[in-house]
Amino acid sequence: MTRTLALLFAVIFAGAVAAQDRHVGYYYPEVTSEESFDRVVRASQGAGKAVRIDFVNLLTSSQLEAPESPRFVFFAKGADADTLILTALDDEVFATLYRARAIMAQLTVAVRQGGFFQQEELQYVATFYDLLQLMQFNELVITDGRSWAHKVAFQR
Repeated sequence: MTRTLALLFAVIFAGAVAAQDRHVGYYYPEVTSEESFDRVVRASQGAGKAVRIDFVNLLTSSQLEAPESPRFVFFAKGADADTLILTALDDEVFATLYRARAIMAQLTVAVRQGGFFQQEELQYVATFYDLLQLMQFNELVITDGRSWAHKVAFQR
């Protein structure tokens, strides 16, 4: 009886975990590290699914218009497009989490040059993570597309 209850609990728990992150094993490997981003530089209003999808489309378009081939891609998933996934396309660009974080720093520079952050006087303090939080993404998953995935959960 105890074994049956333990087995039943394990099956239910495994199903709940799988339902919680159904993208694992399809878009990226198991999450190997996590962090929480809880800084709020400005309250967000009106950032919905359409804004997040337009943002991903803008990033993708700018990559495709560049003369070199993209080394990583962005895409939004979830019913509300509230999970941003960043996947490496080669074995060098995200060979480590530290290299992936360097890309995040590089994206911060691009974001700070944008009109929104300058208009809101955030260009000296805001980061790429701040922008994602303002757009009400729930999480960012960064992956080398092969062996590791890092999840950033955005707190509001």
